[in-house]
Amino acid sequence: MPSSDSRHDKVSGDPIVRRGAAVEPIMHRAARIEDAFHEFRARRARKRGFLATVVPYTGYGSPSWVRILGRVVLAKEPRPGSRAERLHRRREESIRGWRSFISVPLAETTVTVEIEGDRHEVTTDRGGVIDSVVPVQLSPGWHTVRLSTAESTRVFEAPVFVLDPKATFGVISDVDDTVMVTALPRPLLAAWNTFVLDEHARVPTPGMSVLLERLSAAHPGAPVVYLSTGAWNVAPTLTRFLSRNLFPAGPLLLTDWGPTHDRWFRSGREHKRTSLERLAQEFPGLKWLLIGDDGQHDEDLYGEFTVAHPDNVAAVAIRQLSNSEAVLAGGRSKADKHRELSGTPWVYAPDGAGLSEQLTELGLLP
Repeated sequence: MPSSDSRHDKVSGDPIVRRGAAVEPIMHRAARIEDAFHEFRARRARKRGFLATVVPYTGYGSPSWVRILGRVVLAKEPRPGSRAERLHRRREESIRGWRSFISVPLAETTVTVEIEGDRHEVTTDRGGVIDSVVPVQLSPGWHTVRLSTAESTRVFEAPVFVLDPKATFGVISDVDDTVMVTALPRPLLAAWNTFVLDEHARVPTPGMSVLLERLSAAHPGAPVVYLSTGAWNVAPTLTRFLSRNLFPAGPLLLTDWGPTHDRWFRSGREHKRTSLERLAQEFPGLKWLLIGDDGQHDEDLYGEFTVAHPDNVAAVAIRQLSNSEAVLAGGRSKADKHRELSGTPWVYAPDGAGLSEQLTELGLLP
């Protein structure tokens, strides 16, 4: 029988399947250079005693399947409970953003996934990212997945949210300049906020945590998904930020920076587009509240999605940037145009309080 294998596309996360004599996609030169650089760094790190370490991310799924997310990197492992481990944890939570981008990922590494006594083996992609769907039999609610590698004795735990099949409402929220102020329309300031600031100096968008918490309370069991063009490198930082600022827990859908198999640099816009399509296919019975800002591509992407999937959108809520930010971002929102094209309610406000008032008028909040 012909052999088969599967690799993951670095932009969308979808598998690229090779069967028998099928031709594997030609790898872009930049991707080959990046892979060679990572292999060189990995050899040096192993000589210094670094081991494969799993960085677990929050997953999601249904009672019959879950999407496992995480990343495998090379790191030193301090003894559990030791002073070195406590120092490492404190240092990790106060690092500058740029340090998140210098970890050494491990491509094509086997990871054992254990959930409710069942074990599965999954493989990382060329960026070290775990993004696999495994069959399960779980009840709705939060569960814990245990992740491990063959070369380490440590077991890492990742939360997964199992959606109730009876659920009819969910929230998809952008991160940058929607729940966290990053000033992405201004590249230099965005770079400073992302790479230089200590994570404790990051500022939440006014009123957004209250808005999302109210939505979660009004719709028990509704999933909250954070969709961003940010890199998987910053997932631990974003998770701590969301928890520290009292945002409801939920999976982060990020992307891998750098070249892909067919282009110089990954497309953040395409990542969001394919993620929205995937969620619509995975949960066809849900109506999503799409939350974003008018600083980048959220309006266009959400507009495309509402036209293509009108039955899967409850409303669109757009956080308007300040006057100075809006000028640099290309102008104010055009609410009437979007409403006419999609027939879906669109609301606009500069903060969470303003959006809450309008969502209350639409009946999405009590």
